[in-house]
Amino acid sequence: MNLTKFLNLGIEFAAMLESGSFYLDGFGIHAIEGKNVNSSYEDPLILAEKVGGIVSSGKKRKYYRFRPALFYGGIATADCVGCCLKCLFCWSWHIIVQPEKIGRFYSPEEVTRNLLSIARKKGFGQVRISGNEPTLHRSHLLQVLQLIPKEIRFILETNGILIGHDASYAKDLSRFPNLYVRVSLKGASSDDFARLTGAKPEGFTLQLKALENLLEEGVDCFPAVMANFSSQDMIGKLRQTLKEIKPDFADFEEEELIYYPFVMDHLQKAGLKQF
Repeated sequence: MNLTKFLNLGIEFAAMLESGSFYLDGFGIHAIEGKNVNSSYEDPLILAEKVGGIVSSGKKRKYYRFRPALFYGGIATADCVGCCLKCLFCWSWHIIVQPEKIGRFYSPEEVTRNLLSIARKKGFGQVRISGNEPTLHRSHLLQVLQLIPKEIRFILETNGILIGHDASYAKDLSRFPNLYVRVSLKGASSDDFARLTGAKPEGFTLQLKALENLLEEGVDCFPAVMANFSSQDMIGKLRQTLKEIKPDFADFEEEELIYYPFVMDHLQKAGLKQF
């Protein structure tokens, strides 16, 4: 191949990516069916900044409830407000789409007091922040972690987008030996991710990168996957990818789809079918 043809191919390839009709990830080059990635899908990093500004006020962060839960054998839970993804299967959809109207601001001290009060009353040895995306207000989260006694296990449930984007976030989290991070992968591929979340498919790469960054800093972590809408072939490829990050990751946790009426309505309107 001569130089002119090579350069022309490079220009054509760049145009394909720029058009939004294709995207590139660790699995190869893919065509986007039915949607243009630049016009239809949101950038999760931009959305994180926008929503973060709504749910943050100084050191405070918005929450909409504190509760005991039976997950993990019993855990005190703080449900925060605001997310950088809009997953069609999300059980807290009504919170995600109106962060400016839901909840109120709590300081790290108030969050810690509420969590520890529930844990002591129920005899729980662990606490978590859940509901939406806990990492949107970084300094607030780190202060809560600092205030939780080291004998109490802290479970961070996250989509990993911000941790994958900024490796220093994982480094900050590594200061807490009682921390366990559960990274929730939205589908088994970049295409699944985009269809399920409404975000650019490159976000899936950030989710995988979050696991790599956390491992690099020695943070205890594990992947969970919403696999209901992924083919067995793509699940197999994901297992191999996760195995290359860490062998144990190939046996990931499968997230449970809860069939709320509004969830089923979202999935039906989007034309998403389960495998």
